[in-house]
Amino acid sequence: MCIILTNEVSAEVKCVFCDCMQSRVVDSRLSDDGTSIRRRRECEACGRRFTTYEKVEMIPVMVVKRDKTRQAFDAAKIRPGVIKACEKRPVSLGQIDDLVRSVEKKVYSMGDTEVTSLAVGEIVMEELKKLDEVAYVRFASVYRQFKDIQTFMNELSKLLTDSEMGTTDGQTPADKY
Repeated sequence: MCIILTNEVSAEVKCVFCDCMQSRVVDSRLSDDGTSIRRRRECEACGRRFTTYEKVEMIPVMVVKRDKTRQAFDAAKIRPGVIKACEKRPVSLGQIDDLVRSVEKKVYSMGDTEVTSLAVGEIVMEELKKLDEVAYVRFASVYRQFKDIQTFMNELSKLLTDSEMGTTDGQTPADKY
């Protein structure tokens, strides 16, 4: 972890307590995942401290939903569904956060300005399958809207076949090399 101490005065950030536009950066640290910088600031007027975060702004990706409406991609919307799927499973919140970051990274690395909700859901399921097969089946049953027991059984059969072949991503071991 990189720690940067500075007495730099910044006129860019308004104090959350007194609205003064001048604050001093007291401490800067790179986040654990390396995607943002946390800055502790001290207001020049009232002397109170507050925290700001600096993060790279990504080119917005629009999600095209099933009803053809569009909305900005928001990785935070993935988390509640994954938490629900992982309920009462041996999956930590840290693993869930890692999964959400992985999905976000894959969506942005696609390089498209629009992605379908179907594609996002498939990425989530791919990541969940690697993390916990029961959580994967739970998520898939809601996401794919299984209409009957046969559809559900087909998905389970696919999962069992993948497990027997030693994979969790639909590839045979030979496909990985």
